[in-house]
Formats: sequence, C-alpha cells, structure tokens
Amino acid sequence: MNIAIAGTGYVGLVTGVCLAEHGHQVVCVDTDEAKVAAMQQGIPPIYEPGLEELMHKNQSRLTFTTDYESAYQNAEAIFIGVGTPEKRDGSANLRYVFQVAEQIAKSAQRDSVVVVKSTVPIGTNDRVEERIRRNARPGVRLTVASNPEFLAQGTAVRDTLHASRIVIGVEDEASGEVLRRVYEGFDSPLLVTNRRSAEMIKYASNDFLALKISYINEIANLCETVGADIEDVACGMGYDSRIGREFLQAGIGYGGSCFPKDTKALSWLASYNDNELKTIKATIEVNENQKFKLLKKARRYYDDFKGLTVAVLGLTFKPGTDDLREAPSLVSIPILLDDGARVRAWDPVGVENYKKYYPTQIEYCQTPEETLKEADLCLIFTEWPQVKALSPVVFREKMRRPIIIDGRNCFSLAAMERQGLIYNSIGRRTIVDEM
Repeated sequence: MNIAIAGTGYVGLVTGVCLAEHGHQVVCVDTDEAKVAAMQQGIPPIYEPGLEELMHKNQSRLTFTTDYESAYQNAEAIFIGVGTPEKRDGSANLRYVFQVAEQIAKSAQRDSVVVVKSTVPIGTNDRVEERIRRNARPGVRLTVASNPEFLAQGTAVRDTLHASRIVIGVEDEASGEVLRRVYEGFDSPLLVTNRRSAEMIKYASNDFLALKISYINEIANLCETVGADIEDVACGMGYDSRIGREFLQAGIGYGGSCFPKDTKALSWLASYNDNELKTIKATIEVNENQKFKLLKKARRYYDDFKGLTVAVLGLTFKPGTDDLREAPSLVSIPILLDDGARVRAWDPVGVENYKKYYPTQIEYCQTPEETLKEADLCLIFTEWPQVKALSPVVFREKMRRPIIIDGRNCFSLAAMERQGLIYNSIGRRTIVDEM
C-alpha cells in the first residue's frame, strides 16, 4: 500500500519504518528541512535501538520530504503522528494535529483513511473529522480512524513490529478493512472498536502503568521506614499473575514523553467533564515528589553542596533513549548547581541533548569511572548497563568520599557493604561505612 506519515518523531518515524519493513511504500513528512535531509541520508533524528538499521534496510520503500501536498495526494492511508505537547493547564495541545488534518484534506486527491496515531484526548478524532470535511476536495472521501501506539522509548522498534496489541477505532467498516490491510503482516492481537474507545484505551493503559510505578514507589518509601526490602516485596507481589512483575521497579519516578503528559491530560479531561480521577491525581503528585528523593537522601550527609564535587551517572529518563523530557536529572542538577556544587556527569547518549540546557556549567565525562574521580558524592539517575556493570570497588578507589545515592537500585546491598561504602538506595536498608 501507499502510506504517508505526518511527523517523524518517536511515533511517526518508527511507525513509518516498521510499515516499510512490512512491504508498504511509505512517505514520511516533516517541516524541518535539516531533519529531512539527514533522514534522506539514513540518519535518524532520535536515538532508538534498531531504527537506523531498518532505515537503511528499507531505503527503497522509504521517502522523506517536506512536500506534504505531494505526499498526501495519492496515499491510501495517511497517519498523523505529530506531537501533542502539554499546555500550562495540563491539557493536550492539539494545534499540530488539526493543522496536519487540514493540510491532508486540502491535498488528498483520492479516497483515503486518515489515521490518528498521536495520543489525543477522547473525542479528538471527531474534531479531526469535522475539519477534514470542511476542507476536503469535492468528490474525495476521507474517513478518520484512531490507531493509538503502545511503544516505549528504547524498545520502540520491537514494540511496533511485535506489538502487544493493535487497536483500531473506526466508525465504518470500510476504514476498518483498510487498516486490516495495513497490519496484515503483523502477528499481534487485533481489536477493532469505535474511535472514542480506542482513544480511551491508550490513556487508560498509560495512566495505569504510571499509577503502578507511583504505587510501588510509595511502598518503597514506606519500606525504608519500617525496615522492609522493596525488592523482596516487589518479587513477592509479582508472583501473583493478577499483579505481574512489570513496572514494579522502585526508583525516582517516571519521565519521558508519555506518562507525565498523558496522566495530566486525562486528569484535566476528567475535571473538564466534572469528574475526578483521584488515583491519577495521586499518581502525578507522588511522581513529582519522588524526583527529589536523591537530593533529600544526600542532605543526610551534607548540609549543603557548596564546593562539593558531585558525580552524576545517567541523565536521560531511562536507558535506551536520549530523551530528557521529564527526566529526574533535570530537577536535581539545577539545585546542585545553585548550591555551588561542581557537577561531573556521564551518559552514553544523552549528553548532547543535555548541553542544550547546560552547555558549560557541567563537566561532561567520557566514562563512568572518569566521572567518579575525586567525587564527594555520586548520584545515579539512570540504570544504564555500563553503570550496573561497575565493580563496587571502583567507587572506593575513585571517589574522595564514597557516598553513593542510587535512584535505580543498580547494585546489591551485599556487594556494596563488602567494600565499606555508604550506599543509600530506594526502598532498601542503607549501607553505612563504619570504618
């Protein structure tokens, strides 16, 4: 099939590349000429494992352009994968979705299905359809379908090619048949429902996972108080198939492009419609507070951070991505700098993006070991494999005073205790140097 994709971020680009992998001819549209030029050379604008390799493999079926008119003219399905950033009040900004919808309506010269892939509030597909009807060419029938994504950054390619489910929201059988053809080669469960249900499935799914993270973090905080071990607690919970093991890793909160934005958007939508989602409001509050957890722990050892050398391991909100959106490091590092700390940081892929915020205020290092040199304090924000692979003895040998505050529980308590380190993690007992 001939398919057009509007937007080349995580959703749009990964969707386009994976559809090309399944044999479709795909045109990806973006307004950024430099970005398009790079993609034409096979260089993705985002870091995502496996993405660049698939771009090269399917280059004969992939086209990248800024010319949306030609891209939308004869496409059988047109996917909208543009951003829906958060507004100040927590609602979703739909300007880009509506802008693209009108461009599609004015450009399409054949019957086509417009597929909203972006995460949008319930009822948005109806509003997209209204705009398309007002602007469509005479004689051209454009229908609208909802097809939410369920990918996670760092595993987006795998999550798309081997999706846990494919959800299609349509109001007519013909649109459903077109999308069945799009996904014919995918070996995933397929659910066809109406558009509003499809939109709600996306929000309900993301917000439930965010709730699960905040719940286990609250339990972890209580574990520290009462002397329980969160890893044993989570393991015991995970044996129950009704609960499951996923998203029970205690830490310093979720970040990224989805959970923070989607929890706030659904909470706003509920309030707008005179409902209150108390569990989601609590999820948001717990997560915001959890981001300060490492600094609160660090203040047990230092009254302030003036003059200290602080080693930061990991900048991105999770491993496997260069995305910094809502990353806990963006909350803590400014406080360290304001207090007069010297911050040395390492991240395998996130440094260039972090330099956009702090180009010179931070010393960026090439390795975790270099970062630890002569440090008075180490804060671990991201559980990169390179961090988890560090031998505990490295902290003892490299740091001036080996105090490690671990926001991702990267190390075993026994291993850190054998080295006589001060090791404070999430939901577990604190290892205190008695030497």
